Amino acid sequence: MQHAVPLITTLAAAFGMALLLGFVAARLKLPALVGYLVAGIVIGPATPGFVADIQMASQLAEIGIMLLMFGVGLHFSLRDLLEVRKVALPGAVVQMMVATALGAGVALWWGWSAMAAIVFGLALSVASTVVLLKALESKGLVDSVNGRIAIGWLVVEDLAMVLVLVLLPPLAALAGAAAVAPAGGAAAIAASAASAADGAAPASLWWTLGRTLLQVAAFVALMLVVGRRVFPWLLWQVARTGSRELFTLCVVTAAVSIAYGSAQLFGVSFALGAFFAGMVLRESEFSHRAAEETLPLRDAFAVLFFVSVGMLFDPLILVQEPLKVLAVVAIIVVGKSLAAAALVLLLRYPLNTALTVSASLAQIGEFSFILAGLGLTLGVLPPAGQSLILAGALISIALNPLVFSAIEPALRWTRQRSALARQLERTDDPLTELPMGTEAQYLKNQVVIVGYGRVGQAIAQALKARGIPFVVADENRETVERLRVEGQAAVLGNATEPGTLIQAHIVDARMLVVATPQSLEVRQVVQTARLLNPGVAVVLRSHNAEEAALLEHERAGTVFVGESELARAMTEHVLLHVTGAATAATPAAQAH
Repeated sequence: MQHAVPLITTLAAAFGMALLLGFVAARLKLPALVGYLVAGIVIGPATPGFVADIQMASQLAEIGIMLLMFGVGLHFSLRDLLEVRKVALPGAVVQMMVATALGAGVALWWGWSAMAAIVFGLALSVASTVVLLKALESKGLVDSVNGRIAIGWLVVEDLAMVLVLVLLPPLAALAGAAAVAPAGGAAAIAASAASAADGAAPASLWWTLGRTLLQVAAFVALMLVVGRRVFPWLLWQVARTGSRELFTLCVVTAAVSIAYGSAQLFGVSFALGAFFAGMVLRESEFSHRAAEETLPLRDAFAVLFFVSVGMLFDPLILVQEPLKVLAVVAIIVVGKSLAAAALVLLLRYPLNTALTVSASLAQIGEFSFILAGLGLTLGVLPPAGQSLILAGALISIALNPLVFSAIEPALRWTRQRSALARQLERTDDPLTELPMGTEAQYLKNQVVIVGYGRVGQAIAQALKARGIPFVVADENRETVERLRVEGQAAVLGNATEPGTLIQAHIVDARMLVVATPQSLEVRQVVQTARLLNPGVAVVLRSHNAEEAALLEHERAGTVFVGESELARAMTEHVLLHVTGAATAATPAAQAH
């Protein structure tokens, strides 16, 4: 009996081919996502044989983007977003302008119209959220300062692209293009944006811009004022039933429903809506459990995203226009990266932050596809433009894991061979040293806290309440500036560098608390601290149970792992060691 089952067929073909080619890629020492991209090409319309439903695959990929951004929001607070605003906001805006100028300049050289050149440049200027998050997760950098800067940077880019998609139809009408409604598959935001093309007058353009800004502001206000109270309460009520299925269903429903509703009612993207949904649910004590419950779904649908990218790609473009493809890839991987790195350094952040952010942005993805599709529909982008954008996306996505892997070797090489690189570590920055008038209590027998995230702040508050002096070492400039204003001793820098710990006076400290979960940095910090102060007591945070067991086996210190009880458990241990007394809580999260 014949059955029309395009959804099942698409899922079976996508997952099966992704598994096979992802396994082959892994055995060849290549990133698994390269296999996922090739799987999309194999089942796409550009190759002979079976062709999956590309529209359905794209919609499934959208669900993956929603769940992934929702998971990020669960670990990303409004304070995290505000703390990186001074680098993320100007950095993202200027970097998009530079990348747009590079892309537009090349397109004009090819003989394209000015409008087509601008759309092409904008499509090359915005990075893929999915690719960025997968790269940060693979390196354990999502909760790091560099990871928060990169994520905040992309949030700004997403907001900018919302405005671009809304303003493009009236701008196309002003330019004399044939503005028609876009076909299905260009995403809900692009469809709603096309309706703005009815008024071509400049007044209509300003009205569209003002209305969009008001819609985005209304959505953010609604989520932060109402959502952060209602949704955590709802999650608590469902958790009280004791049903794991209902809890998972509630989390997924919140992620998808809020993302869809935000796009339909307020005109923001699915990704941005899901991100804010995660941010408000972070207020719940079940946020860590919610992130764990959705992890398998996020991983599965993220694979569908890469497969759907491959399905859009036509390999013939590599043969027909190899030089143009090379130019596009160079703009994405080299031009954008250099611009981002230069901007981060100009804002007086360290070289490792500059390299991490530049690697994060050295690719393009979902917003580029939406913008290219809308530009093609409005008649302002030639078909060759869309093909080149897709080629640049596929190649840059495949190269991105390699770019990330090159960060540490490049950092070591430049530090060893370049005096300029060493100067860029901000040795002349006043925030990298404690002020001359720092009180003696912060210079001897103090606690040194590395990392001032949620865990570090909880420990610091407990120490402050008991009058125990401590010094904070953190890479976030805004955090250190705020602590200095509050009268707290703090130094700016990466604690893996001896100079940072020396400025925190680790030599005379009684305890080192490493509140950052990045395993590589944890080891380096502990090794550096023990060289400077062999007798210092060490309490540290691990990324997972396996890593915690390994750290304890290496006698790195007292290791804690987890999330919901982690801050309380580490705080109790620190207080017990420093004062000899603790409260009623026990270190339940300690790894043995």
